[in-house]
Amino acid sequence: MSDFLRDFARRFAALDKDSLDRLGELYSADALFVDPLHEIRGLAAMQRYFAELYANVQELRFDFHGFDAVREGDKEGEGYLRWTMSYRHPRLAGGRPIRVAGCSHLLWSDGRVYRHRDYFDAGALLYEHLPVLGRVIAWLKRRLA
Repeated sequence: MSDFLRDFARRFAALDKDSLDRLGELYSADALFVDPLHEIRGLAAMQRYFAELYANVQELRFDFHGFDAVREGDKEGEGYLRWTMSYRHPRLAGGRPIRVAGCSHLLWSDGRVYRHRDYFDAGALLYEHLPVLGRVIAWLKRRLA
């Protein structure tokens, strides 16, 4: 169990639209953030991305429930966080909460993450909740089942 991962998760979960200046405490200036929908390079770009994210949702929360270090030394390490993200967007799912399970792969050095890759189902996050596309995806899932 990794103290770094637990501390990172606690601090990341505490972020909101008013505390994005704290991203520099979590990430290096040249950090790379990748998820199924985005690839963002550098702390300044990450701050813009998270500002847009928080501006477009009514609620956003991360519940972390897995902390797995692959390797961890005095100054650097690699590990995984498992999480569930909950969010509400006025134009998705009728404004009801949407929950998506995911996993983050982190590489860190000197107390800051320099590579962060998220793995999650982009359909469950977004596409399934779009008015027309959501019905098509639901139909496809039924046909494939």
